[in-house]
Amino acid sequence: PGPVGDVTLAVVVSDTSPIRALAHLGLVELLRDLFGDVLVPPAVETELRASPAGLPVVDLGQFPFIRVQAPLDQAQVQQFLQSLDRGESEALALALEVQADAILMDEAAGRAMAKQIGLQPVRVLGLLLRGKQRGLIVSVVPLVDRLEAELGFFLSAAVRAEARRL
Repeated sequence: PGPVGDVTLAVVVSDTSPIRALAHLGLVELLRDLFGDVLVPPAVETELRASPAGLPVVDLGQFPFIRVQAPLDQAQVQQFLQSLDRGESEALALALEVQADAILMDEAAGRAMAKQIGLQPVRVLGLLLRGKQRGLIVSVVPLVDRLEAELGFFLSAAVRAEARRL
């Protein structure tokens, strides 16, 4: 099985970093090709619009397959906010509500929480590998190199070795 298994995912929710990374690479459409519709909470849309210095603004309006949807359970959001940022907290709460097949998230604390509450976290590397498996991307390693060099994206040596192997 690939990084997200063999099933075609139907409902996915994304945190900020996977969309920002794919936008940097000019590959946001990969999300549409892999999943169809992608949901993001309002905090993620805000984070993408208010990019840190040196990072481009990502306007989700350019991508009709990405829909902004607020989580209804604000108590759940508040619970996640005790240990995570707002984007991760809203994304996790939304993913639980819509019974998402996966949550797109790179930060270790958010991925750990996702697993703890029964969600399947998928990192940007998993998205790139899946894209390569489907013939949508020629080579993953140069893209990962760009993310590290240009965005300061961190991948452990073990994860990088796994990417090369796959």
